Amino acid sequence: MARVSQAHLDARRRQILDGARRCFTRNGFHATSMQDVFQETGLSSGAVYRYFRGKDELITAVAEEAFEWMREAFESATRDAPLRPLDEVVAGVLSRALDEQARRAGAERPGAFAELIVQVWSETLRSEALAVTLNTGYERMRETWGGVVVTYQEAGLLRADVPTDHVVRTLMALAQGFIVQRALFKDADSEMLRNGLRALMTATDGDRPPRA
Repeated sequence: MARVSQAHLDARRRQILDGARRCFTRNGFHATSMQDVFQETGLSSGAVYRYFRGKDELITAVAEEAFEWMREAFESATRDAPLRPLDEVVAGVLSRALDEQARRAGAERPGAFAELIVQVWSETLRSEALAVTLNTGYERMRETWGGVVVTYQEAGLLRADVPTDHVVRTLMALAQGFIVQRALFKDADSEMLRNGLRALMTATDGDRPPRA
């Protein structure tokens, strides 16, 4: 019997993951059955179970890949960021990250990849393995954004008397909130985020109403 090549094994695993991701994106983790995955991939149950023992393993694999894709997209985008207006950087990073990952995931509608990310976040509450993966990716993204924030602080474009990590966590909270809005309300777009950030970041004491 001819030996199956590693390239063939990798391609088959990729086929299963891509099919499972499409199912999860359409119907959610818990409304998707293994039978749905078999039908989506066109593979037998035996072929799928050779790679994944069940739906929980598929969820973990899809979630881990989604984390990695988002981390790569953020790191790639922030490398191009130095000293462009920060509102453009943040909005651009999110737009590029979500649009590129939606394309890679084969998402069928706007906001679908954001929905998958929100599902993944919720799944970490019941999966210790996923929680570890999320925390690892989160720490790496904090380091990436920390370098960007320090660059802006040293250039006098951000206040240097605020701890760098406080700024980083706030920027990441904005990013996470934007992803939730994109998933839940569908109408959130990068231009809206860019305009809102610009207004907040250019506010001066004279713009603020007097205290009651």
